[in-house]
Order: sequence, then C-alpha cells, then structure tokens
Amino acid sequence: MAKVLKGAEVVAALNEKIIGQVEELKAKGIHPTLGIIRVGERGDDISYERGAMKRCEKLGVEVKQYLLPADVDQATLLATIHEVNEDEHVHGVLMFRPLPKHLNEEEACQALLPEKDVDGITDGSMVGVFTGQKKGFPPCTPQACMEILDHFGIDCTGKKAVVIGRSLVVGKPAAMMLVKKNATVTICHTRTVDMPAVCREADILIVAAGRPEIVDKNYFAPGQTVIDVGINVTPEGKLVGDANFADADAIVDAVTPVPGGVGTVTTSVLVGHVVEAAMRKANS
Repeated sequence: MAKVLKGAEVVAALNEKIIGQVEELKAKGIHPTLGIIRVGERGDDISYERGAMKRCEKLGVEVKQYLLPADVDQATLLATIHEVNEDEHVHGVLMFRPLPKHLNEEEACQALLPEKDVDGITDGSMVGVFTGQKKGFPPCTPQACMEILDHFGIDCTGKKAVVIGRSLVVGKPAAMMLVKKNATVTICHTRTVDMPAVCREADILIVAAGRPEIVDKNYFAPGQTVIDVGINVTPEGKLVGDANFADADAIVDAVTPVPGGVGTVTTSVLVGHVVEAAMRKANS
C-alpha cells in the first residue's frame, strides 16, 4: 500500500505559519485583507467562497466582498477591479472565473494589479512563475502541489517529473515550479504518444487530466509519488480524482487522496498569498 499524503497535515503546518505572520503584521497596524470579486451566483463559486472566508476568519485575515449580478456590464466590472486596485487596505484579490460569456474575461484579468493577484490570473503573475521573480503569485492549485511535496520531504532534485495537463491554471505553472525545484520535467497532453509509457518513467507524477479516474494502473510504476489535482463527481455522487486511487495505492510509493488531498491545501495557499502580499507591501 502507498503512503497517503493527506492534505490536513500540510494545512496544519501552513496555518501555523500564517497565523504567526498575521500576528506580526497586526502588531504593525496592518490587517491583511482578501477582496473577493464574484459575478453571479454559481454554486461552485459560492461554495469555494464560503470555504475561503471560513479559512480567513480562522487565520485572522479580513475579507471584503464585491458581489456583482450575472448581467453586470464590462464597464462596471472594470470599475470594481479598479476600486479594489486602489484600496490600500485590500492586499490580495480573488476573482472567480469563468465569468459570464458576455464579459471579456481576458481584459478583466489583466486589469487586476499583479501584486494583488493571489491566484495567478494575470500575465504579470505568469511572468513571475516562469522567471522566478517575486512578481504576483502562482495559481493556488499548483502551489498546493508544491507545498505537499515540500511538507512530506519529497526531494525533486534530479528526479523525473511528469505533469499531465498543459493549462495555465495547473499544468504549465506546475511544470515551471518543478523545474525550479531542479526536476527534469515532461508535460503530457492529448497529443502525447503512448502517454502511459511516458508516465511510468516518472518519479513524480502530477495528474491534472480533467477526466475522472482516467489515469489508471497502466500509468503507474513502483517508487512513484502521485499528486492528483482532479476532483470529479461520479454519477453515484462520489468524489474522485483524475487518477484511479485504488490502482495507485497498489503500485506507487505515495499518493494524494481525493477528497482530502490537494484541494484542502489550496485554500490555505490562497490565504497565505494574501498575507505574503501584505508583507511585501509593508516591506516595500
């Protein structure tokens, strides 16, 4: 059986660090604050928002909500983003996506200041990810993957890492972050030839395929660490990852569960980014 890399253990360590940083900031009269921009009433957005607000409250971070109707026009959305940019008391901003189709999402994302972009949606943040500069912040999900690897002492130096997925949300930033950890990285996607064979060569496998349990025993090899980013609901209502957990458990050395893995860490990463943004501003 594989070692199960539970997110709760990582979250506890992150939260302890964040609480200490928040106390330091508040001693200086700085109250780290997250601004949340939400357009409409999508159920998954509201669910994540509640979780983020609950985590913020637990860790001493304040929240300001900017709730806009689903039929909001582009000018009003941009004015809201400008308002948040100008508010010195808001240190980090989470803007839910996808936006309704009548809005220009790219324009909205780029309107946000990179220094307040705590979920890696601006080009400025992507520059930071790809160059290693402290500019903006990486997307929270790939950062959560890195936090799990760090917490459990999984050294990436000289290791072969494979990332399944090439999106700017997970795949590409995760690959760049692994390179920064001195791994040799391969990105797999729908056009990859014999993907299972490529994956079996990996020491570290990050799965962001976007399809439930599509990565099965044919992709795994003994000695691997598997980080499963996926979260899917089966017709029976069960939450599963993009990797088949039972198959991984029988073959690899370590694997993250779904639920209870990467997703649980992501919210603490978000709050941590808000606190780091406040610290950067305080030190600038």
